[in-house]
Amino acid sequence: MTILAGVTLALVIVNIVLALGNQSIQTEVSERQQFIAQSIQLQELNRQVITVLANMALKTNDQQLINLLTSSGVNLGPSAEPSAGSK
Repeated sequence: MTILAGVTLALVIVNIVLALGNQSIQTEVSERQQFIAQSIQLQELNRQVITVLANMALKTNDQQLINLLTSSGVNLGPSAEPSAGSK
């Protein structure tokens, strides 16, 4: 009877340790999901800001802004305008 009680106690302890480990992993996954969801929301805002800046740079012919945008990888050519709005 004592061996069975010892095995049962050991299994209960293992179960508690695994449950705590699982809980911490679930918390980490939840935080990552939240970060991804927030990143997706900000992506559209970033596109809109870049589009406004690009349009402003082209309208005002602001060379510093044009240089900044092109150095950041924004294509200000005539073929870039439709694709920037559709993204």
